[in-house]
Parts: sequence; structure tokens; C-alpha cells
Amino acid sequence: MMGRLETRQSSLFYDFCLDDHIPQDHLLRQVDAVLDLSGVRQELAPFYSVIGRPSLDPELMIRMLLVGYLYGVRSERRLVEEVHLNLAYRWFCGLGLTGDVPERSSFSKTRHGRFRESDAFRRVFESVVRTCLRAGFVGGETFLTDASVIEADARIARRSEDGAPPTDWDEPANVTRPVREYLDRLDKAAGYELLPGERQQPPKSLSLTDPCAALTSKGKSKIAFAYGTNYLVDAQASIIVEVEASPARGTAEVAATRAMIERAEERFGLHPKKLAADTAYGSGGNLAWLVDRKIEPHVPIFDRSSQTGGVFTRDAFSFDPNADAYICPAGKALRRVTERSDNGVLIYRARDRDCAACALKRQCTRADGRSLSVNAHEPVRQYVAALAKTEDFKKSSFARRKVEMLFAHLKRNLNFRRLRLRGITGARDECTLAATAQNLRKLVKLIGASPPKAAELRVA
Repeated sequence: MMGRLETRQSSLFYDFCLDDHIPQDHLLRQVDAVLDLSGVRQELAPFYSVIGRPSLDPELMIRMLLVGYLYGVRSERRLVEEVHLNLAYRWFCGLGLTGDVPERSSFSKTRHGRFRESDAFRRVFESVVRTCLRAGFVGGETFLTDASVIEADARIARRSEDGAPPTDWDEPANVTRPVREYLDRLDKAAGYELLPGERQQPPKSLSLTDPCAALTSKGKSKIAFAYGTNYLVDAQASIIVEVEASPARGTAEVAATRAMIERAEERFGLHPKKLAADTAYGSGGNLAWLVDRKIEPHVPIFDRSSQTGGVFTRDAFSFDPNADAYICPAGKALRRVTERSDNGVLIYRARDRDCAACALKRQCTRADGRSLSVNAHEPVRQYVAALAKTEDFKKSSFARRKVEMLFAHLKRNLNFRRLRLRGITGARDECTLAATAQNLRKLVKLIGASPPKAAELRVA
């Protein structure tokens, strides 16, 4: 006999346990086993009043946001709907069957208030990294670093062509929060510390919507305002030990890596022996900074010495360390002068009369006298050039693809291609949550569905 669907008939009583309907190998059950937010609640306590009506549970808000980043739900409006309908999401957030899901506006109010003041998302990220440390998934010997472009929530058409702030920004009542952040960074000279030789050019175009974002075509088929999400990754198991958001400029990304290395040592006691990166991180000043901290730079040297327009390259000149001079193919000395030395570049110049009588002048220079621009950290560059011939350097270069794979997973699987929040703090919040989600996915994959082992990892 053909059966009939009777689900429309409502029963008076139900015997339903939500926990029984969440599979043991479900991602959120595994994440819940290793996620410890008790420390975050303690950090947030000073930012709540001891009187008045109870606010929304901050742990609920964080868990909902993590669900969004774990499953690539970028819209908070859609996230609220998904948590309302999905049993696994309700279980993970502790809502049960009848708990009310917070309104979408609650996220904006909490994120721009207590969460940002207490740096709550950073606390969650660090808590997950410490769990990875206790599990032994962070070796701490070789770090990998790179940056990926994430498009900002700012239209290319709404910009200032000359890079100058509009005059109406002088009135505090007329500016938005992202603009205030940009002006505060200008007033306080905030940002990342640059080394001699690293110069940040003033922007040619300034976004009127999100002025902290940089105009770039890096990694994209079109020009757009964007930020860079910077990762510092441990090579052992591809755990992200540090994350930082920066404007999508090369100097800012390199400076952000130095900040991440210092913070990893301060927060986790991690001091790598080696750092692998691409050529963008191979400037003389950055290499010297790493060597001074006893970190082997497995970084290809950023070198333009062969771009001489068809005349003798620098390799044709030999260096005399005793005289601090370069000897040209004709045997004449190019002595050091002082121009531009404050920019990380040393100038060596030959005497005009030596070049005027030289038979090799046409092969050497078209000026009155030949000059050489030499990086102030040339000994460090030569040291790194020697490292590049070692087997360890080649292994580190091969391992760099682990960072690229993380960025590919971030954009393809987690749908993290464009920011929803504006300003540098908004970019920092989103990049931190995305890195936290990736670490959680990696952590549960490494330990497997083992509740006893997961419970041990939560113990500090």
C-alpha cells in the first residue's frame, strides 16, 4: 500500500535531542572540541557594565562569526538566516531549538564597540595558535611569509585623482569611521616602521570611501582599491602563527612581516631559524634586519644590477675592501661618495679624467664618468646569494607554495575575495577571523575526530 506523508500533522509533544542529530565527524563538532573561548570572556569582562540588562553573549557572537568564515558565508544577513535554519549551526552556537538568533545589526554594534576595543578576534586567533602549539603542530624552525590581495569595499570611481584629502574632511562631523582612521594614522604617523631605503610614495589616487586601501592591480585582472592579508606560516604543518592586514603596497607588506615576526616571539616565544619568502622581501635592508636577528633569509635577492643599458654590469667591477673602492676593467678606482647613502644606497664614482682617457669608455658609460649604485647592505646580499646555492634554500623555496595554497583555499573554498568591512581595523578583523577559521580546519584535520585528545588540547 502506498504510504502517505504525515509531517504536516503537528504533535503536541516532541522527544528531540539536538545533540543526537549532529554526526560525530561533523566539522563543527570537531571544532567545538578544540575551541576554548573562556579566556576571551575574561578579556571582555572589563568592557561590560556590572549593572543593567544582560547583553548578548559575546561567545555566541564569536561562534556565529566563526561559522560564517568556516563555511564561506560572507553576508551577515544570510548568516543569521542560516543559523536560524541549520541544526548544526544552532548546536555549535549553543542556541538549542528555541534560542533566538541575534539580529544582523547586533554584529555591527558589537564589532565596532567592545570587540574592537578589547581586540577580541586577536585573542581568539592566539588561543587557537596556542592549541596548535600544545598539540605539537608548530615546529618553530622555518617560517614562510607572503601576502595576498583582498579587494576593499570601495568603488574605483569614487576617488581623488591627486591623492590629496578633500577639504571637507577637515570637519569631523562630515567624515565616516574609515576616513577618521585614515586621518588618525596621518596625525600620529602610525603604520609600519620602514627601514632606510624603504620609501612609501604618496598615493596617486585616494579612495573617498576607504582611504586606507591602496590602488593596485597586483594579482588582479583589473585595478582596484585593496588590502593585503599577510601570513606568517610555520612550515611543519602549515599553521598560520601570525596574520596582519596592510594596504596593498609592497613596502607595507614587507614591514608587516617584520611586525609579525616580532609579535610571534613576544606572544608565543617563537623565534625561527629560517624565513622563506619571494623576491619582494629581498631588499638589502630587510635581509640585514633578518640576519641581525639570527634568522637565515631564504629569500631571492631583489637585484637590478644587470639593468645597465648595454654597458658593463657591476659584475665587471671588483671590490677592494681595504680601499673601500671598486676597480673597473681598465684598472681605475671608483671611490665612494656620500650621495643617497641615507636611502640605503652607496654611490661609487670614478674621476672624470680617468674615464675621458679610457679606451673602454664607450663600453662602460655614456656620461663623463662611470658611477655604481651599491646597496648599503651588500655584504648581507652576498651572504644570502651564497645561501641560495644550498640545499636548505631550495627546500625552503619549494615549501613556499604552502602559503600560496593557503591563499588559494582562502579565496576558493572560504569565498574570501572581497572585504565587507572598511578601514584598516575592519580589514584586520576580517583577515584575523579568516586565518582563525583556516587554523581550526587544519587543526581538526590533523588530530582527527578524537574527543579525548581534543579535550586534552584545551587544557592550558
